Amino acid sequence: MKNPFLIVLFSLFLVNQLSAQNFYDRATVQTIKIYFASSNWDAILDAATQTDAYVMADSVVINGVAFDSVGVKYKGNSSYNANSNKNPFNIKLDYIKGKQDYQGYTSIKLQNGYSDPSMIREVLSYAILEQYMDCPKANFANVYVNGTLRGMYSSAEDIDDRFNGEHYFSTDGSFFKCNPVGGAGPGTTVNPDLKYINADSTSYYNGYELKSDYGWKNLVGLIDTLNNNFTEIEKVLDVDRALWMLAFNNVLVNLDSYSGAFRQNYYLYHDLNHRFVSTIWDLNMSFAGFPGGTGSGAYTATSLDPMSNSTSNNHPLIKKMLADPMYKRMYMAHLRTIVQEIFANQNYVTTANTIRATIDASVQADPYKFYTYTQYQNSLTTAVTGGGGPGSSIPGIKALMDARVTFFNTNANYILTAPTISNVGSTVPAPNYGQTVTIKATCSNEATVMMGYRFEHPLKFNRVPMFDDGNHNDGAAGDHVYGASITLNATTFEYYIYAENTNAGLFSPQRAEHAFHSLAITIPLAVNGDVKINELMAVNTQTAYDSNGESDDWLELYNTTNHAIDVSGLYLTDDIFNLMNWQIPAGTKINANDVLIIWADNDANQFGLHTTFKLSALGESVILSNGSTIFDGVDYLLQTADISYARCPNGGATFSLVQPTFDALNNCVVGLNELTDAFSIKIYPVPAQNMLTFEGEDKLSVEVLDMQGRLITHFEKNDFSHQLDISSWNAGCYITRLTAVNGQTQAVLFTKE
Repeated sequence: MKNPFLIVLFSLFLVNQLSAQNFYDRATVQTIKIYFASSNWDAILDAATQTDAYVMADSVVINGVAFDSVGVKYKGNSSYNANSNKNPFNIKLDYIKGKQDYQGYTSIKLQNGYSDPSMIREVLSYAILEQYMDCPKANFANVYVNGTLRGMYSSAEDIDDRFNGEHYFSTDGSFFKCNPVGGAGPGTTVNPDLKYINADSTSYYNGYELKSDYGWKNLVGLIDTLNNNFTEIEKVLDVDRALWMLAFNNVLVNLDSYSGAFRQNYYLYHDLNHRFVSTIWDLNMSFAGFPGGTGSGAYTATSLDPMSNSTSNNHPLIKKMLADPMYKRMYMAHLRTIVQEIFANQNYVTTANTIRATIDASVQADPYKFYTYTQYQNSLTTAVTGGGGPGSSIPGIKALMDARVTFFNTNANYILTAPTISNVGSTVPAPNYGQTVTIKATCSNEATVMMGYRFEHPLKFNRVPMFDDGNHNDGAAGDHVYGASITLNATTFEYYIYAENTNAGLFSPQRAEHAFHSLAITIPLAVNGDVKINELMAVNTQTAYDSNGESDDWLELYNTTNHAIDVSGLYLTDDIFNLMNWQIPAGTKINANDVLIIWADNDANQFGLHTTFKLSALGESVILSNGSTIFDGVDYLLQTADISYARCPNGGATFSLVQPTFDALNNCVVGLNELTDAFSIKIYPVPAQNMLTFEGEDKLSVEVLDMQGRLITHFEKNDFSHQLDISSWNAGCYITRLTAVNGQTQAVLFTKE
């Protein structure tokens, strides 16, 4: 079961962007002041780079908000220099104090403008990229150390648990920073190039940095599939985002990337669809600011071919993707979209000039900038030599991209004629839940037309064929009107159209899959009896994590009906005298007989569903209402860590202390095979009144203890089924401790009514 609470996350995204993420507002230059107790702080930070260690600052003040015990270190490879007065910073607000953040951000990455006379390469590049892929937000900050201005820095959002939670809707997946350990360059033994070495994960350790607790097996599986079983690639990789990444790198001549000589500066996250998704990182040398080239010989930035590295064995992602005819057509469709929407119409120049106007005074005041103010002024149109870079000429952004547009307009792969797509829509513009509709599109110059669709925003798109045969509610056969029918047993429907011929392809909308068409499905509002508080956990230490990577209190709502319901506007509270404590946001829906997770953590400004109250571990009441009428209420007593209080059966009258079933229907039969491979047994019913049944092939030694750890009974289970008479026991919770013949043990909780 996929997370139904994720249905509302996308609708909440824009609200959260406005309310909690002003730190990355491109129209504002932030102010960051760092204070160290020692006057030789620079030497201390230089020394700490040898072990990549943080140095604790006395305080860091961000836009007037002070934080103490903050970790600070220098970052960067070529951009760091021990003799520089302006080195890049990495600031970790929660270095000592785990809950310390600014508007939800705990890590701040500051780039010093090395090798960028324009000062805007990083921020402008992300402003373009965000229209096609999930990527960090970025802007600028004036940075002071011990009261002295060190200069203006670009500031890019860290790619961490918060980022993955907001964009990929989970935080516990395998997570890799794809940069060589110790930095790229001469002497690098393994690059993050996705080349297959062997099945031994240790062979990849020097090329990829593991950011999660586990994941090497998944990464090696991706690399193996890419190189040796490419027909299965969509099962392990978000191909569309990979194609956008490659298209973006090529158009912007962003070669300090996978598309360049070092094949680095991207992240891979294993999302809830069990596929790796790529995220671009470190754009301060985009627009041909990187001197390392493509890794495949000499090239000219203005005429970098879209097929660059398509035959390179060092770039298997590019080689494999562009060797596949459909993926190549999709890649070129994405590349054309970027060129036409951003560069051919000079859209980026307006953005660049707006950014330059914002930072102009800060650039002038920067005492340690690598280029003169005059060079900065001219850098949009004129090449600049010198400064912080390696001494090579760094092209003017507009001069480069004007030449790129001219080049593309004569490139054989670029000028191929793609199909057209028009009149995209549904036969029922405002369908009801459960209704069958037909999505239609009119095409020309097409050979094949497909629809990609999904029923929840976090899920992957499924591609299905569309038909022009007169049998799919598409009109007459051969009229170039295509149709595909779908039954909307869901609360969300997002889709796109893709058409191609033997030469080229086209998406509608052209920014798909990042952008998409959608239908507003009419969902009935919940009434009294439709929804119950189904499960809660007041002491969560490791059972589940929210989008910020925090293990907070949570509760679960259950839709008791066989149709989807809209729970927008209902209230949750732990105070009978304040029924309107926290209101469920607009757009919150639950599928038929499904569940919705809400974090009860008093972090209402965090991304997702977070209440304004916490659950007490000592016990209290939780109430669901419409603000005046109580729909449901739960009273609970002292809670145990990582044990949930749940209804058995779902929506029923009886609650029990059980093993949690986070984001899933409650399991009222305890199956230990779900907990460990060492056992294959079921214990039921849960809760129990008279007889407790142990059923399974395993021979086990069984001990039953009360919650104080006192032994109540023990026996040997030698048969397939063994029944234990508990009719005379006191009501309450008990621990069953099982010991297998190999000595391995497992404990499970059950309740006696």
